[in-house]
Formats: sequence, C-alpha cells, structure tokens
Amino acid sequence: MSGLGKLWGVGLGPGDPELMTVKAARLIGEADVIAYHSARHGRSIARSVAEPYLRDGQLEEKLVYPVTTETTDHPGGYEGAIADFYELSAKRLAEHLDAGRDVVVLCEGDPFFYGSYMYMHERLADRYEATVVPGVTSVSAASSVLGRPLVQRDEVLTILPGTLPAPELARRLADTQAAAVLKLGRTFGNVREALAEAGKLDDAFYVERATWQAQRVEPFADVDPESVPYFSLALLPSPAYASRLADEPEAPRTRETHTGGEVVVVGLGPAGPGWLTPEATEELAAAEHIVGYGPYVARVPQRAGQQRHASGNRVEAERAVEALELAANGSKVAVVSSGDPGVFAMASAVLEQVAAGHGAGTRVRIVPGVTAAQAAASRVGAPLGHDYCVLSLSDRLKPWEIIERRLDAAGAADLVLALYNPASRTRITQLAQARDVLLRHRAPETPVVVARDVGGPEEDIRVVTLGTLEPAEVDMRCLLIVGSSKTRAENGVVWTPRSYE
Repeated sequence: MSGLGKLWGVGLGPGDPELMTVKAARLIGEADVIAYHSARHGRSIARSVAEPYLRDGQLEEKLVYPVTTETTDHPGGYEGAIADFYELSAKRLAEHLDAGRDVVVLCEGDPFFYGSYMYMHERLADRYEATVVPGVTSVSAASSVLGRPLVQRDEVLTILPGTLPAPELARRLADTQAAAVLKLGRTFGNVREALAEAGKLDDAFYVERATWQAQRVEPFADVDPESVPYFSLALLPSPAYASRLADEPEAPRTRETHTGGEVVVVGLGPAGPGWLTPEATEELAAAEHIVGYGPYVARVPQRAGQQRHASGNRVEAERAVEALELAANGSKVAVVSSGDPGVFAMASAVLEQVAAGHGAGTRVRIVPGVTAAQAAASRVGAPLGHDYCVLSLSDRLKPWEIIERRLDAAGAADLVLALYNPASRTRITQLAQARDVLLRHRAPETPVVVARDVGGPEEDIRVVTLGTLEPAEVDMRCLLIVGSSKTRAENGVVWTPRSYE
C-alpha cells in the first residue's frame, strides 16, 4: 500500500467536543481530507463536533444522503438508493486515497456502533490501510448524564434498535435486566408501547442529546412524542442500583420481599399456541414471572408487567432454583416446558430442588401439556394404541449402559417405544446402537415413525422400517416411534391394535 493514503474511521463521542479522545483530535488535525455525512440540508452534526480540531487548508468531503425518511423514486427503493450512495461515496474517498491523501471519516459516537462509517470501511478496507478509532457511545453518555450505572455484577445489558416491531421489542425488553433502545424519533410510539407491554415503562428514562448543551433527561412515560428527535434514546439502567435507591415499601420490586408465592410448571405442548391447553393459557397469563429455556419462553404471549427469565438448555437445576427463589419472595412464577413438563422436562427438576431445600414453603403445581409423543402419533394414526414405553436416548444424565438395558427389556416385552432425544450434534452413535438392540427382538419390517418439528414450520413426518432406519437423517428435533410386533402400517397410516392375539 506504499504511496496510498490511510483511511481512518474516527469516533467523535456523544456530542461534547471535550469527550473526544486525544487520538481522535490529533488525527482530525493531521488529516488531509475530512469526510462527513449529512442530510440534504447540508448541516453535519459530526463536523460541528470536530470543528475545534480542524485546521486551515484541509479538504472536506460532504457525503450528502440522497434520502433519509422521505420516499424515493429509485428503482431499488430506499435500500437501492442508499446502496448506490455508499458506492459513490466510497469512490470519492478512494480518489483521495489513491492520490496519497489521508482521509478521516467523522462519525458520531463510535464508528462500529450503528455508525455510518462502517459502510465505507466494508467497501475500502480490503484495498487501503483502514483503522477505526473508537468513541464514547451515546449509551455510555446517557448513563453518565442520568447518574445511574448501566449494569453491575452479573446483570445483562441489551442494546436494541427502536425500528424493531413492538412485540419483538417487548419480548427482548422483558428478557433482560438493563437496556438501551436507540433510534427513537418516529419510532417513539412503538418503543413506548413495547416498554409498557414488558412492564418496564415506569422504570425507563428518556435521554436526548446526551452531553450537549441542549440535553434533556426525563421519565420516558412523561415525554411528548411530538418532541422527540432522532438523537435520543430510552434507557433502562441497572435494576439492582434502582432497588437500592428505593427506601419506601411501595418502591419497585418490593413485592419480592413478601411471602406466599408459588411455582406453576406449565406444559406448552409441542409447538405453537394451537397446542396450548386453556388451563395452561390461564396460568401463563396470571404469572408475574416466566422462567424457562429461551426458545420456550419466547413462545409465551407477552403480558404487561410480566418479567421473563430466559436461560440456556443445560441449566435445568439453576433455572428451578431461580424460580423457587422468586416464589419464596412472594411472586407467582410459571416455569415453562415444551410438551408436558413431567416428561423429560422441568417438573422433576423443580421438585428435585424443593427436596434439596430450596424455596421452603413454596407451593408447586404441575399443569400438563400435549406430549411430543402424542403429537407425533396423531400425525400418522394410532401407533400408541396399546402398551408403550417412553425412553430418552440422551446419556447426558444417565449412562448408556442403563439406556441399552432398558431398550433390551422393552424390546423383549414387545412394547411400542417412543424415543426422545434420539440424536444431537455430539451424540451421533446412540441411535444406531439402539436400532441394533431392538433388532434383536423385532423384525426389520417393524414400522418406525420419524417425526420432526411436529406442529412447527419445518414439520416432516416419515414412516420407515426398523431395518432401513438411517440414523444420519435424525437430529435433536426428531421423535421416533418404534412399533411392536403387532403394529401395522398401510398407506402411511400406522396403528397398534387394542387386542393382542
């Protein structure tokens, strides 16, 4: 790259020129070319922030957006117009770089945090030396002018664009402790709706033009939507800090100091709301907290004021303890499971933690749901019409030797088998072993139902035979039903007779 200019993406910070880094100020003063974006009115906030550090004789490249919020007659619509603009802007900067001139592209906040510079970087960094100089973000600035920490200890901070649909915003806001929602302006009403739906409107603050002379800070619920510019955000600061500030009995979260809560373990069924029972729907609506594996929590309709606690797939014990602790402090908690909570799910995990001494005095109830085995069976007929066995092939919580012994016993007893957790990315040999065990007792022609994502968008139901079952075609989203010696399959319909002759 000898002889070529250098490209710098320089973060200017949130607006106060004194919050710019020393390196950013130096590079601005040394650059041959200063580039900045602006709307068609020509005024650039980035340039006004950097102005104290500019010097005489520098070239300026004003990159004027062809469209911001208005419509366009570009054949590719808004996206097409903006893409063409970025290509043209990159070519203009490339001409300076090819001539050996160093170019600084000014960017409010941080260049890689919703920054306009990133579109120049992706088009030029493969041809020129390109360096990004980070800047103080608007989120950090908002926290500082509010005088409250964003997060502390193990709290989770979520950054969201206000352009997301309100239901999605509400779900994500309910799933986190602290949050910042950017890009307000025209999205303010959408964001307000989402905060209210997540039960966090009263905890949110509105911060406009943080660190500017014209900055504005007030409770989000009090803001006039007509007065909101683009350079504003919603902030949900550290809830732990807020709880320590509150010293009145009516302060937020004090209901968690009460007693008399309960845990209700709710089965969601195998897929969407069509599989949810009326009893489960009522319990979910009445809960103050929803606790569960992230994808299952996401299936629960959001209710205003309801707190959501999503976690990973392998922390059943920790999830149960969290639910019991919430309930012990007076809350009504719903722990959600796919299918039925008593079948390889959270009911036993919660009761196990109760037995270990957690949640003393907490009432625990179980609300059943349609099982994956029932759902899969319904798609092909009645393969579970006689005695059957439900068995998980996962050896994460029990050794394979026990699984194999139970498979052998069920096979010898001529039971239909519903096999859960048949395979995963790391368990790729167990299903083949299980097939071989069952073939000791069953004919190769025994019907096998391979049901994937029952009730979901990728539902796929196939009927094969035990002898032709291909383990490589089965994953964690599948459930298998292996017939008995009496199970019949004709024209895609599978059933096991009630009579055993």
